[in-house]
Amino acid sequence: MRVLLKLTLDCTPDAAWRALRSPAVLREVVAPWLDLASLEPGGLPTVWPEGGHHVRALAFRRFPAGEELVEISFPGGLPTGVRMLRDSGGALTGPLARFGRWDHRMAISALPDGRTLYRDRLLASAGAWDPVAWYPTWAFWQWRGHRLRRLAPGWSFDPPGTADAASGEPAGGDAAASGVRA
Repeated sequence: MRVLLKLTLDCTPDAAWRALRSPAVLREVVAPWLDLASLEPGGLPTVWPEGGHHVRALAFRRFPAGEELVEISFPGGLPTGVRMLRDSGGALTGPLARFGRWDHRMAISALPDGRTLYRDRLLASAGAWDPVAWYPTWAFWQWRGHRLRRLAPGWSFDPPGTADAASGEPAGGDAAASGVRA
């Protein structure tokens, strides 16, 4: 199955990029239907680094709904000005483990007016369950889109030499655009 979103976000591309890389923002975007709790020492990172991250999904922010692997990568070879985050993990246990394939890509780029073009593509397969799983997955993605649009105006980006530099993140490039202030 394929689910797509294409939105204009009322924030700068740097702020949107920072938000996409934030587990805290992910938790806000999927609330109240889901929440994530880290299964790793130290909890969720401030910014998703590349690699695998084990989490427990919580339905309605309270009820265990299985374990998931968030497998983060940042694909290269993109057109100038486009940044992409890819999650190729998926559920390991619980009801969402029916999805045997999970490829979620989120891309951002600048619009001429300074706002952000956000594109989101989920390719997933639940095998014989696809006809049953498609509509709830699509509806949940529409909720995510609604939450992204609603939260984006509160996102900001601290340029190098300000709070980002003090946080220990490398200055400049994509790494500097990887945190969130609300």
